[in-house]
Amino acid sequence: MAREVPIVMDAGSLSDAARSALDTPDPEVGRTAIPPPPPAWVHVGDTPISEAEIAREMQYHPARDPHVARHEAARALVVRELLRREIARLGLAESVCPEPGETQEDACIRVLLEREISVPVPEEAACRRYFEQNRERLHHPDRIKVRHILLAAPPADAVARATARERGEALIAELREHPERFTELAMRHSDCPSRDAGGDLGWVERGETTPEFERQLFMLRPGLAGLTVESRWGHHVVWVDAIERGAPLEWHEAAPRVAAYLETQARQNAIHQYLGALAQRYPVVGLDDFP
Repeated sequence: MAREVPIVMDAGSLSDAARSALDTPDPEVGRTAIPPPPPAWVHVGDTPISEAEIAREMQYHPARDPHVARHEAARALVVRELLRREIARLGLAESVCPEPGETQEDACIRVLLEREISVPVPEEAACRRYFEQNRERLHHPDRIKVRHILLAAPPADAVARATARERGEALIAELREHPERFTELAMRHSDCPSRDAGGDLGWVERGETTPEFERQLFMLRPGLAGLTVESRWGHHVVWVDAIERGAPLEWHEAAPRVAAYLETQARQNAIHQYLGALAQRYPVVGLDDFP
């Protein structure tokens, strides 16, 4: 950042007209004056993290509470600055070559963490212990057999979305009276290619559909959903034919998943400790009491 250099002038060298000009505010000057820099509550060493930087970063940390998003954005910028300083101290930038699709900054961070952090492979005893203590969480994916009628509407078109919902509610009312007509109505009204099969999507597992549709889908009970299910594609009239809960995993099926999970946890803990050490080397001020 460039330093501000004070300009010193001898008042005696100024003409009366010049003094008058200095004493009289010029309305045009106010319009072109450089605004003061944004405030900075958080610092890493002598580097400020400005409110403008935090505001730009917030888009990557969505949260219902804007204060939470703001704090997470500030934390991410602090972590980035800690890593940037350590990369500079070790002189890594000159020797690191990015991999395809990787930025220079990401490559430097990857090499830094690979160099500084050691994560042991989980022992089989630890994996078996976790398996025995968490068997109810280790199972094959749940799946649901479902039919639907998609009433398409663009996400940004509020009128079309409202119309699609109303059409869906009318179809639900009709299907309550005549459930046997689902196939017919799907073939007549659905905007999904599945209309040719009467709206039948078959068995759907978690992760196979768009997240917002899936989240609502797996909350339903068998039968006709009482309300439309909304997704980015529009509104869906949904009929659940069957739900199957995933069978528990045997040890040989769960072992790779458990080992990967424990290794990830160990890596996250190691990174957390490493960042704590960097925060001691480059003191972080203002993050804990961030307004």
